Amino acid sequence: MNLLGVIGGMSWTSTAEYYRLLNEGAAERLGGLHSARLLLHSVDFAEIEVMQRGGRWDEAGALLAEAARGLERAGAGSLLLATNTMHKVAPAIETAVSVPLIHIADVTARAIRAAGLTRIGLLATRFTMEQDFYRERLAAHGIETLIPGEVERAEVHRIIYDELCRNVVLEESRDVYRAVMRDLVERGAQGLVLGCTEITLLVGAADTDVPVFDTTALHVQAALDWLLE
Repeated sequence: MNLLGVIGGMSWTSTAEYYRLLNEGAAERLGGLHSARLLLHSVDFAEIEVMQRGGRWDEAGALLAEAARGLERAGAGSLLLATNTMHKVAPAIETAVSVPLIHIADVTARAIRAAGLTRIGLLATRFTMEQDFYRERLAAHGIETLIPGEVERAEVHRIIYDELCRNVVLEESRDVYRAVMRDLVERGAQGLVLGCTEITLLVGAADTDVPVFDTTALHVQAALDWLLE
């Protein structure tokens, strides 16, 4: 089995889900007592969140690039960034190391195209929904992205940071997300991308009638393919 480096802690709740899914996937594919060979660098998300809020993306990129270099020095043959939003600084990570980064947006885009879809609705942090780094990456695969309205985007973002990142799951927030999902479908979304790794704590395929693309699960499956190749 190869050795995978994971940059996590953004938030710890989603990183814990990554860890669980990677190990369950290794056991399922190999059987017996197998688990995934991993190196994990978990950051203090409070520091990252301050940088996000202040638009200090270069500083955040430098911090994660240093984490990536440490994982490469420790022997990781490939890297997984366990977050959607911080793929904004993926270029800083990729230029800092010689090992490949498994990019979450590329993995998601391939799944969307494999399903025959070209227009999706995106639920994520405000950074991911409103900035172009993620939507343009999907567009490079021929995928159009619809995002919620301004008020809805603010609420989707608030629930992620104030609740899900703190491992708080509320039924009323689930209802908010379901309403946003319905609106995106009514506007023409053929499928929905859960573009924040915490969102799967709240909603999933059972909450809509269109295909749902769980970026965490898709990212994990791509990582397992590499781990076991």
